Amino acid sequence: MINFEEELSKFKPSKEIEQAEDVIVNMNLRDMTDIMLAILREKEQQ
Repeated sequence: MINFEEELSKFKPSKEIEQAEDVIVNMNLRDMTDIMLAILREKEQQ
């Protein structure tokens, strides 16, 4: 049987994943909310 506590204690996060997370977090990506707000602003200006 798997001892989950033991397996979790052995876990070490991948450095590549940590680097990818840093890059993704620091990117200024537009999400749907930003796009919808931009559309609404354009409509208000017309």
